[in-house]
Amino acid sequence: MNQAIQLISDGGGLAVIGNAEAVERFLSAEGLPSQDLGLQRLGPRLGAAAGITQTGSDLAASSGRWVKLSKESAQLVDKWGLRTSSKTGLSSGVLKGPSGQVKGFVEFAAKGPGALLTNPAVLAGAAGIMAQLAMQQAMEEITDYLAAIDAKVDDILRAQKDAALAEMVGADLVIEEAMTIREHVGRVSEVTWSKVQATPMTIAQTQAYALRRIDALAEKLEHKSSIGDLATASRDAESTVREWLAVLARCFQLQEAIGVLELDRVLDTSPEELDSHRIALKVARGKRLELISHSTARLLARIDRAAGTANSKVLLHPTSSRAVVQAGNHVATAVVDFHGRLGIDDDRQALEARRWVDAVTEVKDMALQTGAEGIDAARRVGNGTVDRARSVTDRLSGEIATRALRRRGNNEETR
Repeated sequence: MNQAIQLISDGGGLAVIGNAEAVERFLSAEGLPSQDLGLQRLGPRLGAAAGITQTGSDLAASSGRWVKLSKESAQLVDKWGLRTSSKTGLSSGVLKGPSGQVKGFVEFAAKGPGALLTNPAVLAGAAGIMAQLAMQQAMEEITDYLAAIDAKVDDILRAQKDAALAEMVGADLVIEEAMTIREHVGRVSEVTWSKVQATPMTIAQTQAYALRRIDALAEKLEHKSSIGDLATASRDAESTVREWLAVLARCFQLQEAIGVLELDRVLDTSPEELDSHRIALKVARGKRLELISHSTARLLARIDRAAGTANSKVLLHPTSSRAVVQAGNHVATAVVDFHGRLGIDDDRQALEARRWVDAVTEVKDMALQTGAEGIDAARRVGNGTVDRARSVTDRLSGEIATRALRRRGNNEETR
């Protein structure tokens, strides 16, 4: 029995192709969860092409599984020694070994799965299916995300008077119908494709609108200076940002669905362009993520700045300052979760509000150590306006002095 297996990685997923038993043994040995690659779909589409008349039967005899690469499993790709093509961006190789265990990289064999996938058309077809599976996986994760935040995106869209958002509901229904037909028919016909051709523009308009709303939240925070206004702006951001993130997530999900349909259509009509189209979709996807990341990162920056301002004024405005930081943390948590679902790297840590007692303790220690200089410093920490800070800092200095005498007399710790 031929134990050679073909590995193909596009950076986001890994295809394992070969004898069914060998494939299963390899995946089991590496502890990798997988799903059917669906190579058999390529047979009818590529079998008639010149020079690969045996493709259909060869594909039918091969088993293919797809693995989504995590940070951990991606490290195994280096261990397997796959070679990367500068033309396609794919990493591939053939592994041989008893019981599916890796024995190192070997050159493509003259027979078996290695010979099958040296054919550019078949390799492009397999890579196209891998891209589709990755898109569908992303769509499922976004569905889980929307369910987890209990965001009724359709209700949000229907509640808007903007034409782009209203049309988004219709585009959503058309795309879902096309995906359902594809699932049952196994391909995207000209009739099905004609229904969805205009939807990318509608999705783009809705995405642009949602991004503008997020930018507006950031600008509102940027132009507020008083702690009261910051608290109001932060609460507004907290109450609405999750809704607009949900709309963006739905846009991204539908764009992934369009990509799945496009690849099927290109495979049917112009299979020689499949690889270049797959690469173009990957570039376009990266640009969409960059655009989304730019707006959400700007909002996070304004939230951080608002929290810094609130912390600097915690002595005079303990309640409002805490409200600003807590609202900011909720916004930041929502954005970071959203980034994770879309695959945007984000190492941001949640902010922590300075507790009122901590701020007073800092001022107390400063006053006891430096006397009048400490009181002046407390005045600066409490508020940038000296006149407004004077009554608060004077009261604090009296309380601090009383507590210090009591501590010296009774040797007790006070707060």
